[in-house]
Amino acid sequence: MHVIVATDGSKQSLAAAKHLKSFADPTKITEISVVAVIRPLASVAFADDTSDSKWPSSGSFRDAADSAVATIAAVFDGWGPKVNKRVRSGSAANEIIKAAQQYDAGLVVVAAGGRGLSDSVLVGSTAQRVQHYAPCPVLVVRPAPRKKR
Repeated sequence: MHVIVATDGSKQSLAAAKHLKSFADPTKITEISVVAVIRPLASVAFADDTSDSKWPSSGSFRDAADSAVATIAAVFDGWGPKVNKRVRSGSAANEIIKAAQQYDAGLVVVAAGGRGLSDSVLVGSTAQRVQHYAPCPVLVVRPAPRKKR
């Protein structure tokens, strides 16, 4: 089975990848495609909160997306399945759905509310659209609840 793991560069998308690895059987997964989507003409940059370097040296959206994809892909190093690193351009939900169709995915993994306006948002709009329109099952990983003080 081919699995699409989407990242928006958020720590939540990194947590989603680790969650998949915590329970999935690597012998049942043939390939993993880690996918980031850059929005053309976006007023907000693609930000990579997952890697140690906060901003790639060239400062481009593409470099930030490449860095986030590499960080997520590293979660699966030595785990078993072949890992592909892919950066696409367009609407995040549409490109994730297209990737799932193109690679005949058996599962899509997305984080809920990774780059939303509020941590209280249960499921982000991208996750909702992917969940509704993907051609396969979708695992939506919610943020861990915050501890009350």
